[in-house]
Amino acid sequence: MFHKEGHKIIFVTLVIVVAALFLIDAYIELAWLRTILMLVMVFFLITILQFFRNPKRITQLNDHQILSPVDGKVVVIEEVFEKEFFKEKRIQVSVFMSPINVHVTRYPIGGQVVYSKYHPGKYLVAWHPKASEENERTTVVVENNTVGKILYRQIAGALAKRIVNYAKVNDTVKQGADSGFIKFGSRVDVFLPLDSKIKVELNQKVKGGESILAQSP
Repeated sequence: MFHKEGHKIIFVTLVIVVAALFLIDAYIELAWLRTILMLVMVFFLITILQFFRNPKRITQLNDHQILSPVDGKVVVIEEVFEKEFFKEKRIQVSVFMSPINVHVTRYPIGGQVVYSKYHPGKYLVAWHPKASEENERTTVVVENNTVGKILYRQIAGALAKRIVNYAKVNDTVKQGADSGFIKFGSRVDVFLPLDSKIKVELNQKVKGGESILAQSP
């Protein structure tokens, strides 16, 4: 299954690859060169297909747990001052996505969307300390009666030039459901209450909609 954000790109890529294969076969006489070029085009198509894959995830709904919004590796667990929405200290857990990770963003909790804002910005590498404040990004806050308000922020990386965010204020959303997509390498920051029980460690690999980042006390 492929994410709907990739349908157009996949179609265009497929047309280009098929046309290129036809031209290579028709006009390249050297067998070894023809084979190499064909393999390169097939590899390019496979890369695009794997980037936009959207595997089915089984989310165990639990209002006491905050799930990872994305696939990737935990690169930050620290207490910070969140100044856009909360304007107070929170625990930040950041997940870095490489180009080979699934790039679907999922809601970390179920509840109501109370804040959703897009910020244009730079394209620093996703792990840069200032990426969370200076890169292109979206900030979404979801609230429920059990864990309160949870903020997650999609951050574009050096290659990601477009963030897709489906969350709209007053939407009622389901934990683990599709909330957006980030194209080609990025990071997601999650801001948790200070009394949250963190369930992950630095460098741990997580899966969006399945891995538990934290639990409410």
